[in-house]
Amino acid sequence: MKIKAQIAMVMNLDKCLGCHTCSIPCKQVWTNRRGAEYMWFNNVETKPGIGYPKKWEDQKLHKGGWEASDGKLRLRAGGRAKKFVRIFHNPDLPSLDDYYEPWTYDYEQLTSCPRSQRQPTTRPKSLITGANTDVKWGPNWEDDLAGVNTTGAGDVNFSGLEHEIYLQFKKVFMFYLPRICEHCLNPACVASCPSGALYKRDEDGIVLVDQERCRGWRYCVSGCPYKKVYFNWEAGRSEKCILCYPRIESGLPTLCAHSCVGRIRYMGVLLYDADQIKKAASVVDDRGVYKAHVETLLNPNDPDVIAAAREQGVSESFIIAAEKSPVYKLAVEWGLAFPPHPEFRTLPMVWYVPPLSPLIHEIEKYGSKPDQPDFMRIPIRYLANLLTAGDEAPVRLALNRLMALREFMRSTRVEDQPDSGMLDHVGMTEPVAREMYKLLAIAKYDDRFVIPTTRRADDEDMYRGRGRLGFPRES
Repeated sequence: MKIKAQIAMVMNLDKCLGCHTCSIPCKQVWTNRRGAEYMWFNNVETKPGIGYPKKWEDQKLHKGGWEASDGKLRLRAGGRAKKFVRIFHNPDLPSLDDYYEPWTYDYEQLTSCPRSQRQPTTRPKSLITGANTDVKWGPNWEDDLAGVNTTGAGDVNFSGLEHEIYLQFKKVFMFYLPRICEHCLNPACVASCPSGALYKRDEDGIVLVDQERCRGWRYCVSGCPYKKVYFNWEAGRSEKCILCYPRIESGLPTLCAHSCVGRIRYMGVLLYDADQIKKAASVVDDRGVYKAHVETLLNPNDPDVIAAAREQGVSESFIIAAEKSPVYKLAVEWGLAFPPHPEFRTLPMVWYVPPLSPLIHEIEKYGSKPDQPDFMRIPIRYLANLLTAGDEAPVRLALNRLMALREFMRSTRVEDQPDSGMLDHVGMTEPVAREMYKLLAIAKYDDRFVIPTTRRADDEDMYRGRGRLGFPRES
């Protein structure tokens, strides 16, 4: 057993407002420069829809992530030999039109145009060519289902469903999906890079790009099934979400998590067995990958795990943070959160709590309808295709637990007669329900974000190290 620590995140989709407040600070801090205009390390999509870039979930088109065949794990786009042959031509790479051509407006036209009886207007101009352009797509083009009657048919999560039915006015449903880099345990972007520029940090699992080693081959862009690696057309190098690691090292959450209005994000430490990664990613059945993924995550309260972690050099602060991790409770202990598209086999570490939705039919008391989620407006199959490779059972259990929690708290707070009958039905106890309610509904800052500070090596000379961080001495 080889124990490693990973900074992970959970997003509660039931509370996402779709306000994009998470996207703006990320954009202003990390990608507010030439060549990075179209990069959105954090973007919020409306589901159903094909997302940003277009059809990023369709790996028949983009060939990202891994596939298991003949008991072996292979990159879907091919290995070293295939990449070497096509190193100057990557047909699986999304085009700029799949994102959008960065543009600005000719604001000078507003002040310098000749006197006229008509209001002056400006046209969008490409930031790449400087020519007039027509805006046809963007990071939230389908916001609040805009144009979904046209694009919805391309949403792969409708697999097994009649999308025409669910895109009708009376049947349509909607929820928001915030997305960042998944900082996977088995990142396909790292394995796809010919120059070895992408790497996963040993101390906290954050996936980064070494700008000095990057040669702009862009196989990382096509290899990432979540399309969260971007190519800077000005610098000629790839860039991606860095999980705000300067903040993480100081014990602070990412900018997107810190600024979230709906408080949907939780961050914490997970301990995992690195020796089990290949086995989990190589499970033959796509639906078995999620379960195998969960089994790689170790119980931070197990004395044997703690002892082994200490012996293998895991920082004490990381062990303590793992014991208090809200991510472990939501993803493993309570089974409420799931990784997006486990069939990509990258073992992502940003998970989602599925959203509840209105009941479309009146039903009787909870105890007589254990299939209550099947009466919700958002189809269970759609959520399962998004979160568990089509396995409906885990998603149904999570939604049942969320509904049971809601009904229990209603009986407690409104009726003043706690009714735990619905809790028994979904395998929950009253103390667990109250703890779950505290974390999901009224958790404070320190409960939602349990992030250890990075520990410097014991033998490092702090004063000598400080002297190396100043300006270079003039010759």
